[in-house]
Amino acid sequence: MATTHSATYNDTVVRQFALAAVLWGVVGMAVGVLIASQLAWPELNFGIPWLTYGRLRPLHTNAVIFAFGGCTLFATSYHVVQRTCQTRLFAGPLASFTFWGWQLVILLAAISLPLGFTTGKEYAELEWPIDILITLVWVAYAVVFFGTVGTRKIRHIYVANWFYGAFIIAVALLHVVNSAEIPVSLTKSYSVYAGVQDAMVQWWYGHNAVGFFLTAGFLGMMYYYIPKQAGMPVYSYRLSIVHFWALIFTYMWAGPHHLHYTALPDWTQSVGMVFSLILLAPSWGGMINGIMTLSGAWYKLRDDAILKFLIVALSFYGMSTFEGPMMSIKTVNSLSHYTDWTVGHVHSGALGWVGMISIGSLYYLIPRMFGRNTMYSVPAISLHFWAATIGIVLYIAAMWIAGVMQGLMWRAVNPDGTLVYTFVEGVKATYPFYVLRVAGGLLYLGGMILMLWNTVMTAMSGRATTTAIPAPVAA
Repeated sequence: MATTHSATYNDTVVRQFALAAVLWGVVGMAVGVLIASQLAWPELNFGIPWLTYGRLRPLHTNAVIFAFGGCTLFATSYHVVQRTCQTRLFAGPLASFTFWGWQLVILLAAISLPLGFTTGKEYAELEWPIDILITLVWVAYAVVFFGTVGTRKIRHIYVANWFYGAFIIAVALLHVVNSAEIPVSLTKSYSVYAGVQDAMVQWWYGHNAVGFFLTAGFLGMMYYYIPKQAGMPVYSYRLSIVHFWALIFTYMWAGPHHLHYTALPDWTQSVGMVFSLILLAPSWGGMINGIMTLSGAWYKLRDDAILKFLIVALSFYGMSTFEGPMMSIKTVNSLSHYTDWTVGHVHSGALGWVGMISIGSLYYLIPRMFGRNTMYSVPAISLHFWAATIGIVLYIAAMWIAGVMQGLMWRAVNPDGTLVYTFVEGVKATYPFYVLRVAGGLLYLGGMILMLWNTVMTAMSGRATTTAIPAPVAA
């Protein structure tokens, strides 16, 4: 008997987002290497306004977070929700709209940011017409995801869907509140908030973009793809539920730690610091749960490069979520703020946690979308792993050392109260570390280009397949 359309998973949109994720990953990281190079060799601006650091830096963050990370989240959430609910994606045309709408958002960002059209808000730089398009795509995404959960054939809602669901709801809330603005032209608007309120709302948004977009969504990946790749159940399901509720409650309050020693009231700064310190517990709960899933199967790490990506990602997650709370302590922040230590911290999370978990999940996902069990070249995955890992270590070590050195040089004073070092001397001392950062970035980018080649070859050697939905098991 022929399989009906409704009896198969909708993997077309999963395939589209997965391929787009790899492509945007290469583009976003290539721009990152260029701007890192510009800090070492400023002449790489080429005297062209559109290619200056100030214009390309927001393009890099948007490309890596929302293009690469966003496409990976869409691909994996659509893949996971169908498999764990044993039902086809709700409202297929809307799912297709989320793909083409999101690609349009990315293209508009790639055009408008180099031209200098920006709101000036970290992670929310895009102007109001693009913000409206993001809202429309996100509402469609929520309808598709929660509609699929609502029409599930299995009573239980798997924990990965809890994390994906929290990420979708929180990002919608964050985006709508923080991007409230008054348009004055097609390319210019002003925030409805002013002064310290604007700063407060911005960093409530900014840190929760990290908390929900870059953490909760990717934890959804962790809870599905690590057990799948390891062939083991989640270590503790109870811990995953506790970890979920503790994480989503605590993250919401951590934003003010970005505003230490500013006009923000002192009590608000302290609340941000306290909640940041509390965050350590649920974050490490998730990390331990993921790593302990390998209990009894540690030997698989020897030969399985995909598992290496997934487990090393968790190690970086643990490290970043230890470092973040430490940096939120006021006395530590007085040294670290405005230095490259912050840049090192961000990239240990972005390259180490988000990048590695995304790459591992995509290496699991992509071959199965083309009727294969493995990627075209398994040795290339292993090579990619070592290039990425060495690249990250070089990058973050350079930035940590540079950051602590900058902090110490800037606060050094003579007995008469004058500064020991000029700012230029600080920049000069940082130069070798900027060169080292470029080397780390090039290694990571090289790994992504290798992944792009492997993905293209996998797609060409396989064929797009449809997967039948298994019949529900009788209770």
